[in-house]
Amino acid sequence: MKQHRLGIIGLSPGNGHPYSWSAIFNGYDRKEMAKCPFPVIPEYLNQQDPRTMCIKEGRVTHIWTQDPKISKQVARASLIDNVVENLTDLIGKVDAIILARDDGENHLRMAKPFLDAGIPILIDKPLTDQEDDLKEFVRYYQQGKPIMSCSSMRYARSILDLKANKKIGRILTASAVTPKYWRTYAIHMIEAVYAVMGGGVESVQNVGRSGEEIVHLDYADGRHAVVQTFAKIGQGNIMFYGEKGMALAGDPDAFFQFKNMLQHFIKMLQTGKSPIDWKETVEMVKVVIAGQRSLEEKGRRVNLSEIG
Repeated sequence: MKQHRLGIIGLSPGNGHPYSWSAIFNGYDRKEMAKCPFPVIPEYLNQQDPRTMCIKEGRVTHIWTQDPKISKQVARASLIDNVVENLTDLIGKVDAIILARDDGENHLRMAKPFLDAGIPILIDKPLTDQEDDLKEFVRYYQQGKPIMSCSSMRYARSILDLKANKKIGRILTASAVTPKYWRTYAIHMIEAVYAVMGGGVESVQNVGRSGEEIVHLDYADGRHAVVQTFAKIGQGNIMFYGEKGMALAGDPDAFFQFKNMLQHFIKMLQTGKSPIDWKETVEMVKVVIAGQRSLEEKGRRVNLSEIG
C-alpha cells in the first residue's frame, strides 16, 4: 500500500481545516489539539476511535501557513513532521497538495505553482469566487492538471442517504439555509443541492441583502432551489421536496463528511480520475459568482451563460 505524502496549506480566518484534515490522516496530540482555537475540532476528534479514525493511504508530512507560529502550532497538534517557510518549498517534497483555505479569491494564486508543476491538488470550497480566476482553473483542467474542489457537504451522511433512497420521488425544489456569508459558505448548500438534484441551473437571482442573502436558482428544466446565507444564525439545514414527499438533510457530523471527502481525494490520487464531474464544479462556481453579481446589481436575474 502506497502512503501518499501530502502538503497542507492554511490558514484563513475562521477556518480550522489544517488542524482537522491533517489529524484525519496523521492522528493528533490530545494535549496540543486542546489548544486549537476552534474548540469544535478537538471536541469531535476526541469522539473518534483512534484505532480507526485515520486514513492510512496518506500522511500530511509538510505544512505551510502565512504565519510560522500558526504552522508550528498546527504541526504539533496534528503530528506534522515538517514546517516550510515558503509556499513553494512544498514542491518536490510531497505527492499532492491540500489547499485548506476557504478564501476563494486567493486560491488561484496559491494553487498556481503546484498546478504548473503538475502536482495533484484538493482545493477547499469555493474553488474561486472570481470570474477571471475560474477561466484560469478551466484552462489548467483542460491541460490535464489534476484538480479536485468541493464542499464536504457533498459527502454528508444525510446527502448520501438521500441520493441512495428515492422514496420522495423526483425532486422539484429545495430550500437551503446556512450561517455566515454567500461568498464563502453558500457553496456548502449549493454543493448539497447539486449532489442530490444535479446540475443544469440556468439563472440566479439574489433578492436579499449583504449578510442576509436569499438566492433563487432556476433550473433550465423547470426545477428550483433557494439558497440563503444569514450571517447571524447559528445553524442551517436543507429541505428537499419531491413528487412523493420531502426530506430534511444537513446533519452536523463534520468528521464523517471530512473523512469521506479526503478518502475520495486519495482515490483520485490512486486512479487519476476525479470523483466529481468537472463541469458540475465549474457550474457551481458560476452560481456563486452570479449570486454575488445579482446582489451588486440590485437583484437582477443573472444567466450563468453571462459568466465565462
